[in-house]
Amino acid sequence: MRQYLSCRLLGAVALVLVVAGCARSVVSTPGDAPNLQNWVADVRARPAEPLDPLPVMQQFETFEYAAQGLRDPFTDAWVNPEGGSSLRPDPDRRKEPLEAFPLDSLDMVGTIGRGAGAVALVMGPDKVTYRVRPGIYMGQSDGRVTSVREDGIELIELVPDGAGGWLERPASLALDDR
Repeated sequence: MRQYLSCRLLGAVALVLVVAGCARSVVSTPGDAPNLQNWVADVRARPAEPLDPLPVMQQFETFEYAAQGLRDPFTDAWVNPEGGSSLRPDPDRRKEPLEAFPLDSLDMVGTIGRGAGAVALVMGPDKVTYRVRPGIYMGQSDGRVTSVREDGIELIELVPDGAGGWLERPASLALDDR
């Protein structure tokens, strides 16, 4: 126990001596003051560096907004003043089974018959084979079958034109050669 107390006392004395030595080195001697004062005076006597000249301001042309009478670009949709085309999907028409699938998910797997009486066989993603004749609707874009050939089906889809109207777009479904 006695040795422990002497170690603590020795450590405390060493700490006091280190702190006293650091405090003494921070305090400057009166002989250092003239050097410091001379250096500060020298720095203050130097001429200041010249500043960069201000940039020349460009003159901008004024613009007068004169589109008060035009259509507001932030409205929901622009309605064609002529009333648009007469094309539009029939909301009262009963949907057919092949209208539940996108056109690209349908596969034509064959035909029955020849010529004008030909019937196409189309397999849906549900692995059911459907019979398709001209006038039948298929696909999700109101696609109406216009003709059935031995190697494919031709149809016309109704798609929105982005301006509140509808456009006819030709589409086809080719025979799957598996």
